[in-house]
Amino acid sequence: MLTIKIGCVVMTLMLMAACGQSYEEKVRVSKAERQRLAREDSMALKVAVLPTLDGMPLFVAQEKGWLDTLGVDIRLKGYKAQMDCDEQLKAAKVEGAITDVKRVEHMRQTGTRLDTLGHTNAYWLLIANRTARVKQVGQLSDKMVAMTRYSATDFLTEKALEGVKLHSEVFRIQINDVTVRLLMLLNNEMDALWLTEPQATTAKLYKHNVLKDSRKMVEEPLGVLAFRQAVLTDSTRRKQLEVLVRGYNRACDSLNVWGLRNYADVVKAYCFTDDKTVQKLPNLRYHHLSKTVLEKRASK
Repeated sequence: MLTIKIGCVVMTLMLMAACGQSYEEKVRVSKAERQRLAREDSMALKVAVLPTLDGMPLFVAQEKGWLDTLGVDIRLKGYKAQMDCDEQLKAAKVEGAITDVKRVEHMRQTGTRLDTLGHTNAYWLLIANRTARVKQVGQLSDKMVAMTRYSATDFLTEKALEGVKLHSEVFRIQINDVTVRLLMLLNNEMDALWLTEPQATTAKLYKHNVLKDSRKMVEEPLGVLAFRQAVLTDSTRRKQLEVLVRGYNRACDSLNVWGLRNYADVVKAYCFTDDKTVQKLPNLRYHHLSKTVLEKRASK
């Protein structure tokens, strides 16, 4: 009996020792794995994107595997606020971002060296809450308008109010998260706001009033795909960018031939929207990125 008890104790101690070794090994492997993943992420070309349709060529290219080439690692980093994308870009945590020309101007003024590879098809609608009974810009006195500072929506707000007689102030409220902005409209928490697609189409489905369309306010497209200049002068990064440009342009061609509805699952997955919105989306044209900037930087 004593022998059996001793045997049980010995087995228990062996199991405990084995478990202890297993745990230590697990921690060591886990740490090594985290370090490996961090190294891979640092070497990858990372692009910050929003849940908006101006990013569709990137979303489609990723889903189709057109960004996957031997030896090239390209990753999309999703955010819900333009400010978050730009902060990641300024901090060099991503190499590029879907953004707008006004944000690029502001970042350049604050010391971030950027180049743009081309314009996206982003546009914004100024939409008023139907409960606010606002049918034109002149009725925005004492109303709240959601936008983002130093951005296309800030610029468009200023432009929309030019020459308009108001009896009191329009309150510009900074709401950066595009999904929160839409929810505030749907929950009647905001009088008016700027939305791009597909959020603008969702707002229209709920019968909210369109006051302004940026496409009728400015001639030059406002959306851009921007990259840090340091990326364009690095030979390894340029190879990654060349793959991205090819995949992006191929996705543009596919979107222009087959349309957004053919990619309904991609729209819903990346833009967090529903079937009703997808079915009502306008026919959007997508434009190729230019290789000119890459070539110019490569020659320097």
